[in-house]
Amino acid sequence: MSVETTAVYAEQVSLNSLVQNILYASGTVGAILVVVGLLMIDAGTARRKNLFNSTIEKTMGFFLGFATYFVIGFGLWAGQYYIMVDATMMDSIKDWWLGGALTNATAQHTDPAVFPGLNTFQIFIFFLATFAGIINILLHFAVSERMKASAYYILCIVMAVVSSGLSWATWGSVGPLTNAGFHDFFGVGFVYLFPAGVAMVLTPKLGARPGMMEPHPRVSAYLAPSIGLAAPGLLLIFAGLPMVILSCLFFFDPEALAVSVTMADTSVGIAINNYALVWAGGAITGMLLSYKSGNYAYTLLGPLAGYVAGASGFDVYLPWQAFLLGLVAPLVAFAVYEFTLKRGIDEHKLFPLFLGCGTFGMIIVGLLHAGTPRGGYFGIEEGPYAFQHGEISLFMQLIGAVVCVGVGAVTGMVMGFVLERTTGLRVSEDDQIEGLDKILWEIEPDVHTPADSSVQRA
Repeated sequence: MSVETTAVYAEQVSLNSLVQNILYASGTVGAILVVVGLLMIDAGTARRKNLFNSTIEKTMGFFLGFATYFVIGFGLWAGQYYIMVDATMMDSIKDWWLGGALTNATAQHTDPAVFPGLNTFQIFIFFLATFAGIINILLHFAVSERMKASAYYILCIVMAVVSSGLSWATWGSVGPLTNAGFHDFFGVGFVYLFPAGVAMVLTPKLGARPGMMEPHPRVSAYLAPSIGLAAPGLLLIFAGLPMVILSCLFFFDPEALAVSVTMADTSVGIAINNYALVWAGGAITGMLLSYKSGNYAYTLLGPLAGYVAGASGFDVYLPWQAFLLGLVAPLVAFAVYEFTLKRGIDEHKLFPLFLGCGTFGMIIVGLLHAGTPRGGYFGIEEGPYAFQHGEISLFMQLIGAVVCVGVGAVTGMVMGFVLERTTGLRVSEDDQIEGLDKILWEIEPDVHTPADSSVQRA
């Protein structure tokens, strides 16, 4: 698209457009709060001897994904709207890569006939780039303390590109799967199921951490430094996500008419309250499970389980449905968690929350709200992209979940094969026992735990 650089187009910088800009910018703030919350959870649960390294790897992985998205990712996601108007994916990439015409244009000098609402789309690059980074942080929870940094960083770049292509297909309103009936309000597929699919392949390759699943001759127990730090991290995520939810809505005339990113009928109040209630329901059941089992993990998994299960349908659930879903979801997480625990699988976050609750939530959307109109684009009245021409279906929910996990698994298989034969994939057991803070950074923990003492006696 050619961009005009001389005239001033007031409608591109009106007060109404500024309000929307601020709203979407708040979504980036919310996403960054999620990043901080995730890092706090990690800081509270990683082994003391790996604490700095684990945090810094997640941080660097975040920025690698973030920067990669600015380079190429947004052009892939936005391609669905170009194809809708008979342009091509390559046209989108040319406009929206880091050096693209629209990425570098000023809104007031861009004719709305060329691209209306330019500021909003430019802010959306930042917003979605943050989630490209979050995907990498989430994967790191599954490979932390045992995957080589070089392998992880290479994987972060690849995952940012692949997840961007997956978002084109599964998140928006006119991507191929979305337009055909797959419904995913929050991006559960490409943000949560995709890295879980990668972890399905890489976790067995990496094996369990010494002392995590059972006592080790040189590590008597895997001890977290400050589990209590995870609870404030959890609440920080809770505080940030409402702003993200607002950024998953489109707003049309009249000025505050909201439809979901899938073009389903919804409202700001319904979406926000559904979000609140899945957390509350999950927290209640998680509390009961934790006191019944004596396992503190369910106090953290409970509210997150409710949230992940509900995220794909925040726009279409009724509040009472969201609350009931939040109450049930931790039971799914419990079943998956116990299944992995009994089989010695060292992955207790992505599998119960994403594979378990994420897939469960998508199925529930298909069961409760099959036939709900969505898809297409507002203002288009006929053709394959007509507003709300498609309907939610259980079949498409299953197809979408399988595609997202499958793309992750294929990514994990390909990259695992390549990395094992190049940089290497796994940190040696001796280095894991010694602690990566000392091995890589010459940092010694200031407190020695009973588990550390067992190493000294060995």
